[in-house]
Amino acid sequence: MTKQPFKSGFVAIVGRPNVGKSTLLNRVIGQKIAIMSDKAQTTRNKIQGIYTTDEAQIVFIDTPGIHKPKHRLGDFMVDSALSSLREVDAILFMVNASEKRGPGDNFVIEKLKHTKTPVFLIINKIDEIHPDALFEIITDYSKELDFTAVVPISALNGNNVETLLEQVVGYIPEGPKFYPDDQVTDHPEYFIVSELIREKVLKLTREEIPHSVAVVVESMKKNEHDKIQVQATIIVERSSQKGIIIGKSGSMLKKIGSMARRDIELMLGNKVYLELWIKVKKDWRDKQSSLQDFGYRKDDY
Repeated sequence: MTKQPFKSGFVAIVGRPNVGKSTLLNRVIGQKIAIMSDKAQTTRNKIQGIYTTDEAQIVFIDTPGIHKPKHRLGDFMVDSALSSLREVDAILFMVNASEKRGPGDNFVIEKLKHTKTPVFLIINKIDEIHPDALFEIITDYSKELDFTAVVPISALNGNNVETLLEQVVGYIPEGPKFYPDDQVTDHPEYFIVSELIREKVLKLTREEIPHSVAVVVESMKKNEHDKIQVQATIIVERSSQKGIIIGKSGSMLKKIGSMARRDIELMLGNKVYLELWIKVKKDWRDKQSSLQDFGYRKDDY
């Protein structure tokens, strides 16, 4: 029996904010590499997740949600998302089954009309609707764009995710293995650690919008007790936000640190000692120098 040639390629996951792109990426990869929050716009950089089997390797790019930008950081995020469409073998356009098609979805569809890359319509959160409603959703989106395939899934529960992967493998070309079998992301550990800390800030401080928080990991090294010592700074735009993150008698900061440490230990497979500081940098989202300092660089895409 002739062995099938190995296939490899790049696949972008796009969609308006908060449709479950990061949840799908984490489900496919089998561990958390993209942060998840019920707030829109939590993903800021293109996060590459690597899915490898005996037959294929797919490098998934979880783009920032495509939206109409309101500030420089927003411009960066949309540019980043759109640039990924030019360099991939397939695009997964993800929508939320439990919400009607809206201006945000239409904005993404308009951008996708200009691409020659195969576009899959991924209808997520099917566990939240009655099965009879699915046909209407498919019809509604299909009249806007001629999709290569339509795959309904639940990224959270894993429904139909295997089918999606099989379909995607069918559309990627023959090619080499870009990464070792056991590598799940191409982002350095510093980046993932900063994202895990930022996720906990978003989860626990619901008063503030996600964009006003950045996290910079200053250092990561083993100490004399064989623990990994992580020092990180949480950057906010206003003093009032600093107060919210610290909390009464430091309680909120302690909770953020404790939850983040657990996830970091799981990722690194080692005990972690986490030190957190908070710095106020007024209007950092609109300052090009601050965006570069905090890792949002145009030359990354």
